[in-house]
Amino acid sequence: MKLPIIKHLTGFIEENDEDFVVEAIETLEALTEVPSLKDEELDVIGELISNMYGALEVDKMIKEGTSKKEALNNFMQRVLGSIDT
Repeated sequence: MKLPIIKHLTGFIEENDEDFVVEAIETLEALTEVPSLKDEELDVIGELISNMYGALEVDKMIKEGTSKKEALNNFMQRVLGSIDT
């Protein structure tokens, strides 16, 4: 997951609507079922999906009253914490 991408997507959600990101995730998930995709291509799609889910999670925290900066920091700390365990 990349914080700059999550931050950008969070801004996109704020300006538009989270439904756009949800639909993009569904589209990318459908693409993963193409049998001719190479592992590298699946990795890229997976990274995009992860970043989009991250942005949705940050957006949820913001809607619950957390500042954008704090929501981004909390999310990344959670991600890094899950990697360390």
